[in-house]
Amino acid sequence: MDSTWTLFWATFLALVLLSSASEDEYNVEQREVTFDFEKLLEEMQQPELLMTQQAKDHLNPFDPLRQPSFGPRSMGGPPILNYPVQFPLSRPTSDNLQAICLHGNHRPRYPTSYFPDSGFGQQRRRASAVNNVESWFDSCCERNQTSEKEMTLCCATQAWELSVQLFCEEDSSVKDRLFHCCWLKGSRRLNCFNNDAPNPNYDPTEVVPVTPLPANANFTFDPSRCTRTQMALHSGSAYRRKTVKKLASSQNIDINFPPGRPSADTVGSLCSHQKLRPVYNIKCIPAVGYEWLARQAKTVNRIEKGFKKCCKKKKGLLTCADQKWRDELNRFCVADDNDFHCCSAEDRSSCFQSTSPDPHYNSTSASEELSLGNICVTHKIIMKKFSIGFPLKKIVRQCCPLSKEDRTTCSFEKVVEMSKSLCSSKKKISNPAVRRCCELPSHETPHCVSDVLMDAVTKAADVLRQKKRKICPLS
Repeated sequence: MDSTWTLFWATFLALVLLSSASEDEYNVEQREVTFDFEKLLEEMQQPELLMTQQAKDHLNPFDPLRQPSFGPRSMGGPPILNYPVQFPLSRPTSDNLQAICLHGNHRPRYPTSYFPDSGFGQQRRRASAVNNVESWFDSCCERNQTSEKEMTLCCATQAWELSVQLFCEEDSSVKDRLFHCCWLKGSRRLNCFNNDAPNPNYDPTEVVPVTPLPANANFTFDPSRCTRTQMALHSGSAYRRKTVKKLASSQNIDINFPPGRPSADTVGSLCSHQKLRPVYNIKCIPAVGYEWLARQAKTVNRIEKGFKKCCKKKKGLLTCADQKWRDELNRFCVADDNDFHCCSAEDRSSCFQSTSPDPHYNSTSASEELSLGNICVTHKIIMKKFSIGFPLKKIVRQCCPLSKEDRTTCSFEKVVEMSKSLCSSKKKISNPAVRRCCELPSHETPHCVSDVLMDAVTKAADVLRQKKRKICPLS
């Protein structure tokens, strides 16, 4: 019995010294050390049980179910237990959108003071991702006051996807274990984050309302990325929304609305490439269900008409164009039953500028790289003004139904077939250029004829560019 008590007091003294050394080494706040003397004595009298437990502790020092009795907090288990972060968040859906907006201030936020001064890098990155997307959700949910639920959902979805992207970019930029979902790409990555979410329904988890935190990254909602049905839901009445949903599912909308705001950097291309931008044929828009689209098309047409007059001025060009742009968009917002989200924005002009699909007048003014595939849109002008002496209907009939990528290859193959047939025929070739091609060696003839046809395509494309076309925004 004396030897047992000797072993007990020796072990007790060793534990006290270890606790003191741990305090000196890590310089942390002292924690109270408690012992169950009876249990410890019982274990010491059963050495096999004590050795078994020691072996388990050695094999799994970070067992989440095992909490040590002493030591600094940073040694009390893996970081995820010491400073938990409710991460990741799930994908916004029509089912959880109401909870996203309703319980935003009863879900956790993670201020800088939540973590120690150093360490816990991965937990900090997770917390930052949560803070960002919750802040962006708040701005999206404000749209509920003036916009449709579908647009709010689209906004929240874009915010969530951006938070996933930024988190994985940051997580992969440091020498740390990469979050497992970030190894995946595209929809698989998004699905992984969604499936791992501990609170997929966005239920409230905080009893006391949390303090909102600003995002440390910028997010701009882009309505043009929403589905056509969502864009169509800017109309007002329930009947109209039902009609628009039905129509939008069967037709695509292609309209450059709203135009970008004129500036000193863009006014040059605004004027010099005005003939390359389309105006819209209002007569092709259905009278019922698409009133919102007709208003947008009319606004674009009026703005372009105003730009044409402004561009003729030598002085005050920018002032004129900017005034026309603001006047027409204000007129657009005054229209009855119009709830386009920018019309209710505090800074209406900035909202329209950020929403514009072509804010700098780049995409509509960029010169398209021509190929033989462009014969599909130029063949009528070629046959009327730039005849090359052989029919193009066969090329158009067989190649134009194909995708844009396949039209060029198909067109060249047909040119090869037609050049052989044309040059071997005894009929007189009316086009001098094609006639000269047929005098070349047979292996050079197809490329020569292709060049002749490409020259005609280029000329016809110039005619189209010079002629301002009225197109239908419904395709």
